[in-house]
Amino acid sequence: MIKRYAFVVNKLPYKAETTRLALTHAIASQTAEIHLEDGQGVEPVIAFIGEGVLNCLKNQKALDIYGVTSQEMHLKNALLLDLKVLVCKEDLERFGLSQDDIVMDAEELGAEVTTQVVPFDDIMKEIETADQVLYF
Repeated sequence: MIKRYAFVVNKLPYKAETTRLALTHAIASQTAEIHLEDGQGVEPVIAFIGEGVLNCLKNQKALDIYGVTSQEMHLKNALLLDLKVLVCKEDLERFGLSQDDIVMDAEELGAEVTTQVVPFDDIMKEIETADQVLYF
């Protein structure tokens, strides 16, 4: 049996560890499979909505300025692990952003999965079909 988990990020990437926790939990959920029986699995999806889409911006300088890894690097690690990453199309447009402004892939790390920019309705379908929904 596959358990579906939706990690929904709608907070800004500033002043809190909220988004970092969402990405870390989504990535870590992949390791749960080593403790499961045959036929069991975990299928995480991480969705960025509202102000949360700002977590996906390219060219973050967190390592240079603060000495910590950026949300950009965490997002690339999620893609490297084949996590399903969704970004709300309407919210990107609301902030005047396009796919060119956000992390769409992690080709330099060897990732084959890419970020999907989708309508909010598609994100709601993922939330509605998830066994567990975690809001960050």
